[in-house]
Amino acid sequence: MQKLSISILFSVLLLIGLSLHAQKLSFPFEPSAENPFGLPNPEANPAIKDFAPMIGLCNCVSQGRNADQTWAESEAMTWRFKYIMNGMAVQDETLKANGVHSGSIRQFNSDSLKWYVHYYTSNAAVATLPAWEGNLAVEKDKLVLYREQKAPNGAEGFFRLTFYDMTAEGYKWIGEWVDKTESIVFPTWKIECTKIKD
Repeated sequence: MQKLSISILFSVLLLIGLSLHAQKLSFPFEPSAENPFGLPNPEANPAIKDFAPMIGLCNCVSQGRNADQTWAESEAMTWRFKYIMNGMAVQDETLKANGVHSGSIRQFNSDSLKWYVHYYTSNAAVATLPAWEGNLAVEKDKLVLYREQKAPNGAEGFFRLTFYDMTAEGYKWIGEWVDKTESIVFPTWKIECTKIKD
């Protein structure tokens, strides 16, 4: 009976110790009251700052194409970027006036020196998320991502996503189908954003 009591006491003390240890854990780069969009972790690859111009909340205007390939009426959306995983990755979320919302998890791979962007949408829940890959362009003023995608006529190519005109005031984004040589370019979706909070 005494051995059982000692065993229970030891278990309780161990749980208290673990609980106190967990309370001491600190994740200073996570979103907080002081930094609502988080901070880049200094131990992350320096490329974590590629998305720095987008971190925060923006009011945006989104425009896609109609079935007849004419540009549709533009619609309002908000686009929020934040650092996640204690500043080791980036997450973004869009809230659109049409009720179709989406987001991405963005991680930089130090071996391939590429960003990998996994996209999800409220339109569908899929077993495997589609992914784009790419990096900051050589001229350092565009962030370009690619995913292989055939054109409606079967031509091989990519769906290319580009962030550009990135400043403290906002940024622009465009989605385009391009052929393998990128000599044929067909834009299908464009967004312009104005920063309202960072």
